Amino acid sequence: MRLLNGQELAGYIEERQAREVRALRQAHHVLPKLAIVRTNPDPVVDSYMKLKQAYGTDILIDVEVHTIAQADALDCIAALNADPAVHGIIVQIPLPDPTQTTQILNAVSSAKDVDGLSEVGEGTLFDPATPMAINWLLAGYNIQLVGKNLLIVGHGRLVGKPLADLWRNSGLEFSIADKNTSDLAALTREADVIVTATGVPELITASMIKPNAVIVDAGVATDKNGLVGDVASDVRTLPNITITPEKGGVGPLTVCALFDNVIRAAQRVAAATAKLDNL
Repeated sequence: MRLLNGQELAGYIEERQAREVRALRQAHHVLPKLAIVRTNPDPVVDSYMKLKQAYGTDILIDVEVHTIAQADALDCIAALNADPAVHGIIVQIPLPDPTQTTQILNAVSSAKDVDGLSEVGEGTLFDPATPMAINWLLAGYNIQLVGKNLLIVGHGRLVGKPLADLWRNSGLEFSIADKNTSDLAALTREADVIVTATGVPELITASMIKPNAVIVDAGVATDKNGLVGDVASDVRTLPNITITPEKGGVGPLTVCALFDNVIRAAQRVAAATAKLDNL
C-alpha cells in the first residue's frame, strides 16, 4: 500500500507561502488578513478553525474570528467586505439554519471569497480549497488523471460539486455517484481513481476496490472513534493500492489551499495599489 501523504507536501507549500507573505509585508506593506465568520460553535468545526488560526500564525497571516448569531451574519459580512484590511472571508458551515447557507455564502464579495463557494454571477475568483488540495495531492504524487477511469463519490457543496467543476474545466472525463447510487460497487470496481466525500463512514469497502486503484478519502464524519472518512478499515489492508492516510491526507493541503487564496487576494490588492501609485 502506498500513502498519499498530504502533510509531507504541506510542509513545502507552507515554506513558499511564508516567503510570499514576507514579500507582501516588506515590499508592499500589505498585511494579509483572513476573517472567519462563525455562527455555530461546534467541537469539530472549532478544531478546524484552530488549525487555520495556527497555520496563519506560522506564515504571518492574521486570522480574525467573528463569533456571531446567524441573524447578524449578513451585516457582519457586509462590514468585512467593506474593510480594506481584510483580504479573505470564510463562513464556517454548517450553519444553525442551513436554509440560509446559499444566501449567506453569496453575500461574501467575490474578491474576498477565498473559500470559493459563491454562486453569484460568474462566482468567485478562487477555486474551493478542498478540490484544490485534492488536485495538489494527486499531482504531488504524479497520479495521472488523463485517460483514466475517474469517479467522484458525493456531490456536496464543499468537495464533490466543485471538484467536478474543476475536472470538467480541465477537460477530464469522469463519473459521479453518491451514497444512494444503486450500482455504486460496480462503478468503484471499474475506477482507476476514486475521490470520495460523502460523510458516510465505511461506505467504501475492500470488495469495491480493484487492484492498483488510487483512493482519496475526503469524507468527514464522526463516530465512536472520532473523526472518520468514507473508507472502511479493510480497504487499508489491500496491498496494491494508493490511498490517503486516515489522518494527514487531504486535510493539511486544504488549509494550505485556503491560505494560498488569501495570499492571492492580498497580492491583487498590492498590485492594484502599485498601479495607483504609478499614475
